[in-house]
Amino acid sequence: MKSLFGYGITAKAIAKSGGWHIFDDSFKEITYDKYGNKLLPSSEFNPEKSTLEITSPGIPPSHPLITKAKNLISEFDYFYEDSPFQIWITGTNGKTTTTQMTYHLLKEKGADIGGNIGIPLAEMKKNANFWVVEASSFQLHYTKYAKPNIFIILPLNEDHTSWHGSFEEYINAKLSPLERMTERDIVIMPKNLDRETAAFKITYENEKDLVSYFGLENLEFEVPFLLDEILAKAVYKILFLKEKKLENFKIDPHKLEKITDKKGRTWIDDSKATNVDAALNALIRYKNKKIYLILGGDDKGQDFTPLFKYMQNLNIELFIIGKNTEIFTNLAKKYKINCFKSDTLENAVRQIDRLHNKKSVALLSPACASFDQFSGYKERGEKFKFYIKNLQKRSH
Repeated sequence: MKSLFGYGITAKAIAKSGGWHIFDDSFKEITYDKYGNKLLPSSEFNPEKSTLEITSPGIPPSHPLITKAKNLISEFDYFYEDSPFQIWITGTNGKTTTTQMTYHLLKEKGADIGGNIGIPLAEMKKNANFWVVEASSFQLHYTKYAKPNIFIILPLNEDHTSWHGSFEEYINAKLSPLERMTERDIVIMPKNLDRETAAFKITYENEKDLVSYFGLENLEFEVPFLLDEILAKAVYKILFLKEKKLENFKIDPHKLEKITDKKGRTWIDDSKATNVDAALNALIRYKNKKIYLILGGDDKGQDFTPLFKYMQNLNIELFIIGKNTEIFTNLAKKYKINCFKSDTLENAVRQIDRLHNKKSVALLSPACASFDQFSGYKERGEKFKFYIKNLQKRSH
């Protein structure tokens, strides 16, 4: 039998082909879906009867389904043989934007986009000329055979340590494709991550290195989106030996998205900043202003010390939300940063409203995942905008 673990976006897309046994913790009894797949509780999995297992990337390595599996691969492996030329993009922050920008440049050349960006590989066009794939550390952890033709690695900083077990394991997962790449492949990667690989290697310390290496001339975005743009344009130049402009490209919502309220005050929706490094990028951008920062959520086992060390030199006040406010209030005390225990996003917005003016900036850049109080970072960002609008109604 062929087995699928989990019943999320990845598994559901593969399941359309039929003939699968699907195991998930939420199934309490054996049933069938409309494609004739058998849906079973996780406890029913028998590794002796299974010839192939594909897991949903979010299931952690410690889960009994994973520890029992004997023929486990990722969706990347499953679709590898029949796939076109592949461009994989990974990193801690910026991988979605870089993936979107790369696709934007290549779509006229017959590219398709997918992966961790929310489009499973099962739904990507097999007859495309290029696959532009966002690759998460979870997906890469489970990938054993597949490899990219061009591999773009953005800087790596601490993230998902509770899932991987350590920062070192997170890095190992992210860099694992290097071991399978050949001399016909190309990798662009940060110098500090340099590892042995047969692929042709281009390393960088910063944006300037890449601009100089690729001879790029028409840059259109600012930090923190500048590196994303440079890497996307580098891919295009590798393939077509010329530079192409990112005409009509728009950054996704919830990424340093500026909102001006009726009083002319600036609020920034950076809800997609779900780790320390992303929040640091936002703070660097506004370091010369008075900042009211909303921080907190599902902390994912990260070390927040670097963030607080940076903040102690800023003109900043913190508004702590989420299930585990103690981590942040203790660090704020240690680094002598003024903070309020807001608990909820709505409270934080109301508290900031009393202090905020046209010269300050109110920033939702939580450095945490959102699943303790929201369905995801998008809902958190939408609620943030909703609460700001409601303030305006009340103040008239």
